[in-house]
Amino acid sequence: MKIIMLGAPGAGKGTQAKMIAEEYHIPHVSTGDMFRMNIKNGTELGMEAKEYMDQGLLVPDELTVRILLDRVKKEDCKDGYVLDGFPRTIPQAEVLEEALNKLGDQIDYAINVEVPDENIIRRMSGRRACLSCGATYHIEHVPPKKEGICDDCGETLVLRDDDKPETVEKRLRVYQEQTQPLIDFYAAKGVLCNVDGTQEMQDVFKAIKEILK
Repeated sequence: MKIIMLGAPGAGKGTQAKMIAEEYHIPHVSTGDMFRMNIKNGTELGMEAKEYMDQGLLVPDELTVRILLDRVKKEDCKDGYVLDGFPRTIPQAEVLEEALNKLGDQIDYAINVEVPDENIIRRMSGRRACLSCGATYHIEHVPPKKEGICDDCGETLVLRDDDKPETVEKRLRVYQEQTQPLIDFYAAKGVLCNVDGTQEMQDVFKAIKEILK
């Protein structure tokens, strides 16, 4: 079962991807996590990706494709995977489709989590991250036990640059221009499924499980 998660930044597709991976025992393959790990470790790839992410821009295809295709060829992906954060553009989708075709494979579901822009801006500006251990919180929905302090390691939590309202608005504009066409792309392939992302998290997941039946 090969699944692609679609939806604007902050729509909750990453959370749903993790829940799907756990429920169906398949890897959650997140480009965002891969980029952040490279950034934390100070790799050349990470620093290059950070320049784009800090500006609210998409990481170029050639950086993303190099990471993703190697990942999905690994043994733990043989029974399926959930792609989170890739593809983000039509060229990426075409590269992925071509690579899978060569393997005699294809995407089974493209799940689009739909959330209005104003909801997303409110959600993301409430996020807080620990740059030390990678834990994430939300000041309303998942607050730390002590305000501004990570529960796990005690370091100070921060509002990441890419979660600031002005950056989120820019990311949403980029999404509308470059990623929204993917919805039409996968609809034409007959694998697109839309879910209402404004519901409670468990209700969104319940709707996704109905699709995956």
